[in-house]
Amino acid sequence: MNVDVFQDEVAPVFYDPARVQPAATQPVPQKRELYQTQFHQTYGLPVTNPLHKVVYGLISDEGHTLPEIPLDRVDARYLRQEVSYQTVEAPGTIVVDTKARFLYLVQANGKAIRYGVGLGRDGFAWSGRGVIEMKRKWPHWTPSNDMVERQPDLRSVSAERGGAVAGLNNPLGARALYIYQNGKDTLYRVHGTPDWQSVGKATSSGCVRMFNQDVIDLYDRVGPKAQIVVI
Repeated sequence: MNVDVFQDEVAPVFYDPARVQPAATQPVPQKRELYQTQFHQTYGLPVTNPLHKVVYGLISDEGHTLPEIPLDRVDARYLRQEVSYQTVEAPGTIVVDTKARFLYLVQANGKAIRYGVGLGRDGFAWSGRGVIEMKRKWPHWTPSNDMVERQPDLRSVSAERGGAVAGLNNPLGARALYIYQNGKDTLYRVHGTPDWQSVGKATSSGCVRMFNQDVIDLYDRVGPKAQIVVI
């Protein structure tokens, strides 16, 4: 594996609304003509979960104010929820299903907390078993010198200029979990993203990207030296 190329491909991507075209919006389910009420026509449940409005609403965190996620533009499959999940992995283990684009935090009694994630293009994503060696709140991000040479537009956030400071536009988002394998940094991260539309999709970044609200929740639940499996 060419480490320089890999580091370039897994680097987080800045989200500049003025220059970056938004990802394609999710299709809106067709309405049925039966039982025109606020409840689901089949099961009698509210069409939207009121808890999600709180979970993904405006959040003040460590001096930063995270905007709410527009739930009407998000595929509900990728919203945080507890699910049944049979696995041989111990509770507290993180399992990333790259094919389905879900991250599971294993719980006891056959349960898991499931989060939606955005992932890198096929061929650039790391897979295997590792350890969350470090966790950081509102992390800085500093591209390598080689990466800056290949992408001159990153020179403004190079190491000599102090890197990308923490904030709403930092490509690592509100939290970052650093994956190590055999004591070495894999250069692979689980992190937040300001580009909420990339969750559930394949993106140019090779790391595991989450809604900022979700990565904060995951950060608080994950213990020291947590195991992680990327499949």
